[in-house]
Amino acid sequence: MQFSETIDFKSIITTVDWIVFFSILLLTLAMVIYGQSLKKKNQQKNDEEYNFLDLLLMGRQLTLPMFVATLVATWYGGIFGVTKIAFEQGIFNFVTQGFFWYIAYIIFALFIVKKVAKYKALTLPNLVGKMFGPRSEKLSAVFNFFNVLPIAYVISLGLLIQAIFGCTMLTGMLIGTSVVILYTLYGGFRAVVFSDIVQFFVMCLGVFLVLIFSIKLFGGVSFLKANLPVTHFSPTGGVGLATTLVWGFIALSTLVDPNFYQRVFAAKSEKVARNGILISTLIWFLFDICTTAGAMYARAVIPEAASDKAYLIYAVQILPAGVRGFVLAGILATILSTLDSYLFIAGTTVSFDMMPRKWKGKVSLYHLGIILVGLLAIFMGIVFDGNIKEVWKTLGSYSASCLLLPVMYGYIFPGKIKDMQFVFASLLGVITVSIWRNITLPGFWQNVDELYMGIVATSLGLIVYGLVGKFKK
Repeated sequence: MQFSETIDFKSIITTVDWIVFFSILLLTLAMVIYGQSLKKKNQQKNDEEYNFLDLLLMGRQLTLPMFVATLVATWYGGIFGVTKIAFEQGIFNFVTQGFFWYIAYIIFALFIVKKVAKYKALTLPNLVGKMFGPRSEKLSAVFNFFNVLPIAYVISLGLLIQAIFGCTMLTGMLIGTSVVILYTLYGGFRAVVFSDIVQFFVMCLGVFLVLIFSIKLFGGVSFLKANLPVTHFSPTGGVGLATTLVWGFIALSTLVDPNFYQRVFAAKSEKVARNGILISTLIWFLFDICTTAGAMYARAVIPEAASDKAYLIYAVQILPAGVRGFVLAGILATILSTLDSYLFIAGTTVSFDMMPRKWKGKVSLYHLGIILVGLLAIFMGIVFDGNIKEVWKTLGSYSASCLLLPVMYGYIFPGKIKDMQFVFASLLGVITVSIWRNITLPGFWQNVDELYMGIVATSLGLIVYGLVGKFKK
């Protein structure tokens, strides 16, 4: 069988594929409407606080199956980013986008969940405010806003729509993001959760089918070893240990990821949150095996294909009609399930965390926040020129170095870090990372990543501020 490195999607996608593809989209929409119908049965029309709590956290009624479905689905919107890394560097992708993250997930489940539960917070900045103070809450809201800008997922959606329908990537980003904005505006967190239930099953089965058909056509590991560079089987992917470990620190930014916290806050109990994260970790492990191996098969079969679309180009050629439409819907579901979550969190950050007390909880501001975030994400997608890996690296460096350490120290030493101490250390980290990214460095320092310098600066900021405070006393 002859495989092409570039294809015309319109010529290869059959009527059966389109029927399956759009049926899944309609099923997703139906689930959103169903979720809203359940809300209306229990809605307390005159209780604004209850209704806003439902908008933000689904009334803290997230059961274990729902928790797992929405958490797993939210985490893989950058599928073209991870498959690009796997296509170019093999199992390096599994190490940097999988293994490091599993460590962070388990730490969160076993140690962070029980510390978070007692605060009864609504959002991550709200939690930070309860731990450190009002200034820390406002600063973390700003960090949170930039951390949840769904740039990578808007790019992924643009790439998929461009590939399938032949439009420009900008047009694809505009169309796809507009649809997601509309249904996120309609139902808030409830719409995100109920759409994720469908998207969870479709995305997991989709990547599994690509791997199964790959093994059936070409064989197992022996085929990959015979057709891939040796570096594709190196944990460091040929870039060295220091660069690889940077991704380990970025993975730890999960410990301050607002999507994780939102679902923990929404869970029915601490036990649901803890067990839900552990079950999700097992599913992510299996999912990462499928995406990494699938992209490595793509590299072995069509090595000259564009790396950001190679997995998609490969998948549609090895799959039969009908299954092809299902997998395309699975890839779309993978992106949508993350994009809607990030839009929701960003809208919440604008309408709740950034607003003065008298304006907090206004649904109109929540709607405005989602629209503004969607437009800003499209603009930043153009600025980053569609480079998903660079988006993750940039935002992850700021999050891991400037917000992660103060929050972790706050868990370890409760009550020891003061409000202005948190602000001083975090801002020092931001300034250091920004400077390090934009100056010309001599010799050895060229190999020192900005993330490491940000961690050093934030840690020193916490220590120095604390020592000065003690000296003044």
